[in-house]
Amino acid sequence: MSARTAGSPRRRTIFYVLLILFALVYLLPFAIQIATSFKTDPDATAHSLSLIPHPFTTASWKRIFGFTKDSSVDFPLWLLNSVIVSTCITLMRVFLDSLAGYALARLRFPGRSAVFALVLATMSVPGVVLLIPRFLVIKELGLYNTYAGMILPIAMDAMGIFLMRQFFLQIPPAVEEAARIDGAGIWRTYWYVSLPIAKAGVLTLTILSFQSSWNEFAAFLVAGDSPRLYTLTKGLALFQGSLGTGNQFPLSLGAAMLTTVPVAIVFFVFQRHFVGSQLSAGVKG
Repeated sequence: MSARTAGSPRRRTIFYVLLILFALVYLLPFAIQIATSFKTDPDATAHSLSLIPHPFTTASWKRIFGFTKDSSVDFPLWLLNSVIVSTCITLMRVFLDSLAGYALARLRFPGRSAVFALVLATMSVPGVVLLIPRFLVIKELGLYNTYAGMILPIAMDAMGIFLMRQFFLQIPPAVEEAARIDGAGIWRTYWYVSLPIAKAGVLTLTILSFQSSWNEFAAFLVAGDSPRLYTLTKGLALFQGSLGTGNQFPLSLGAAMLTTVPVAIVFFVFQRHFVGSQLSAGVKG
């Protein structure tokens, strides 16, 4: 027993050292990305893995934020479009997916099992298969080159419906029955009783929806070709394909880092609430 106790701190030390090493390995590409964004093109080519820019320059960041004239780069516009589209998609997914998930978990209607089976079936269909039909529908509805054409086709997804249905199924039916006895209808029971209890699921869906919509490329590619509607992913991809002379690593990596910052902020902000919700749910359970 004493030997086991004596060995425990040593094992913990080794464990934490390994965690730190893995964290450093994981963070190294991001550090290289940041350092490269402050390099010149020749320095980035000659010393691609160096963490010290020589010489130090902010030329790529001035170009990113529009302080220099460049008709091929409009990162402020791309960033604004990404924020607008991702925010709208996230809000609509959280609302619509939770509504559908609640209906499949609690409402009794003919064909409910068949509808849920169809929802699960759509999860097995590769997204690339739906690009051409999605393009045709957008064109026929007159939504091509509009924000609506970028948002509405992916404003609801099967994964979110399945996720919220599973969270609602974990809520004891007695809680909702008590609300109905007090006179609450289906909508009030969903909005004021079930949805707050499923807070962990809502936060999880928020993180996943924002991350997927922020990084979406294929759906936006078929939704329009107007430069005024380019998002960061689409604009950066087309910019990379139009590079002329030089590798322009500082500009490319600086822009790529810019795309990761909002997702990281959303994840870390909501993760704190998500962990708190999980802990409180575990204590109540």
